[in-house]
Amino acid sequence: MKRRIISLGWGARKEGRNIWTRNAVKGVSVRKERRKRDGRNEWRLWDPTKSKIAASLLRTKLDPARIIPQPGNDCLYLGSSTGGTVSHIHDCVCGSGNHHRGKIIAIDISSRMMRELVKLSEIRPGIVPVLADARDIAQISPFVNKKVDWMHQDLSISDQAKTFVKTAEIFLKNEGIGLLSLKAASERAADGSLEIQYEKAEDILKKSNLDIIEKIDLKGLEEQHVLFYCKMK
Repeated sequence: MKRRIISLGWGARKEGRNIWTRNAVKGVSVRKERRKRDGRNEWRLWDPTKSKIAASLLRTKLDPARIIPQPGNDCLYLGSSTGGTVSHIHDCVCGSGNHHRGKIIAIDISSRMMRELVKLSEIRPGIVPVLADARDIAQISPFVNKKVDWMHQDLSISDQAKTFVKTAEIFLKNEGIGLLSLKAASERAADGSLEIQYEKAEDILKKSNLDIIEKIDLKGLEEQHVLFYCKMK
């Protein structure tokens, strides 16, 4: 039985329980992910157990196409690691040779991760790798020359919600999409149970200039994680 294909925009689609992005660099995988051809296009499998955004696309109760950025968007990614998820966002925002003229400013504090990200940016124009502490606005701001359409934070730090709000209120456009991947294990143990930590983060978001569109539980794909899908007021 053929799986139903649901378009999530120009560069992404859902087939059953799988998410695929249109590969901007044909013939090349980033994390040894499976690829397949469909006519002149090549698609890469986006593993939801290795990407909170991919997991949220499967778990959302709303339209998943609204979570990912659109072709030509300016994006800010805090905690890019080696760029696995960044590469799938690049497929959607930039496309081959960055013919959509999108941009992904990818921040990470680790020089080891940054070496991999720089290599990725060399074959995927539109990715701007930045070695910086994502908690420090002064380190980020020289690389963000205008407000962005979309941002994602995936940081293993305490005070994740406060950092997200501070950054979004400076760099995210009105009506821009902000995603916070909250890692409970990174918050202070003294802050209480998982649910209490999630509630505290939610309260911080509610007191900000962000509207919470959906709180997405990623259990079963990314343990002890929720993703807050927000929009700037």
